[in-house]
Amino acid sequence: MPEPGTTAVVIVLPDAAPLLDAAWRIDPALVRPGVPAHVSLLYPFVPESALTGQDEKGVRSLAASFPAADLLLEEVVTASGFVAVTVPGLQPVVDAFRAQWPGLRPYRGRFGVRPAAHVTVAMGGDNLTAAAHVRAAIGRLLPLRTRAAAVQLVVLTEGGWQSRFTVPLGVPDRP
Repeated sequence: MPEPGTTAVVIVLPDAAPLLDAAWRIDPALVRPGVPAHVSLLYPFVPESALTGQDEKGVRSLAASFPAADLLLEEVVTASGFVAVTVPGLQPVVDAFRAQWPGLRPYRGRFGVRPAAHVTVAMGGDNLTAAAHVRAAIGRLLPLRTRAAAVQLVVLTEGGWQSRFTVPLGVPDRP
């Protein structure tokens, strides 16, 4: 479990919320409370205590270099204790953020050096039956259309994940 002060750079996908809702109806323990449907661009990012204005400027600048995007979510993937939906349309954005901060290992290396862009739907359950039920339930909701419109830098606080700032995709930062 991450500690307060952990940060992440994400793209929230509100239209994908029904996927998490479906998993929650099967087993609420599989869905992280208070965390909306999103694609992590960099997790963990720079710890809040070490975060600099240059890091924030880099996030804003990189977000401005990619346009907002309409996405089609179609493929469910599973691994031990993990059910997700891939988001290939955001892979170039994920790759660019990882290239900008090459010293940061996505997911601390847990999923290899280049994990695919995805929305985590269920996590933490080793119950194969529950995972199969989640996979079937979200499979019925696909394909699902959504739009990636903004990047958020979020920080984990004692009260949960909080947005530090949101920046629209494809909009240059104003001086």
